[in-house]
Amino acid sequence: MSPFEAIVFGLIQGLTEFLPVSSSGHLELTNTVLGTDLDPEKSMMMTVTLHFATALSTVIVFRKELIRVFKGLFQFKWNDETKFSLKIILSMIPAAAVGVLLNDEIESFFGGQVMLVGFMLLLTGGLLFLADRAKKTEKDVSFKSSILIGISQAIAILPGISRSGATISTAVLLGIDREKSARFSFLMVVPLIFGKMAKDLMSDDFTMTGIDSTPLIIGFFTALITGLVACTWMISLVKKAKLKYFSFYCFAVGLAAITYSFINVS
Repeated sequence: MSPFEAIVFGLIQGLTEFLPVSSSGHLELTNTVLGTDLDPEKSMMMTVTLHFATALSTVIVFRKELIRVFKGLFQFKWNDETKFSLKIILSMIPAAAVGVLLNDEIESFFGGQVMLVGFMLLLTGGLLFLADRAKKTEKDVSFKSSILIGISQAIAILPGISRSGATISTAVLLGIDREKSARFSFLMVVPLIFGKMAKDLMSDDFTMTGIDSTPLIIGFFTALITGLVACTWMISLVKKAKLKYFSFYCFAVGLAAITYSFINVS
């Protein structure tokens, strides 16, 4: 991977990890458009690096909330912090179960599935449009809603369905306060990202042998800086009910991906 490609992938990962337009879908489309042909080892290393960068940006932005989660886990008291921590754990279960039990099936959806990405982006756009029209409330995340939000996160493993878009939209449609929905969405994914990274690091496909560190460093810092901006920006946009603009974007990119797929098949 060239330094230019590393910057492109870092920008896309940093932006789309937080903006509700699907990071996996955009990375798949970028791979197709640029014709990037990485062997499994180099692809795995870049994936781990970019995900670590965006996970770190989440930790930096939500450091106070994450401290609250850890305090809740080790206080052994039935207070608000403990309840919030348990809600985060509950929300992780569906995606963790799908990732462990259906790993091979999930991987089959990646690798040039442009048509699938297109249709899933249309689905993401529809969710965002509906959520944008939902009434504003001050309701908090409940135990039941945390499970439902977790299910939407599990479904968002499919390329083209935005994880943040699906979880924030689900929370808003359940009547939860918009800012609380965004914060919960970003917090609930942090443990899963680090868990996925640990799994990838132990994979047979992972190796540091013969890998140029320059693109990794460039991609890491590009994704980290972009992620810090996008994460903060996204919270502000959700509070102001600006999700419909992302829905229009998803519709446009989704239709473009479907058209591209039809043209190349024919």
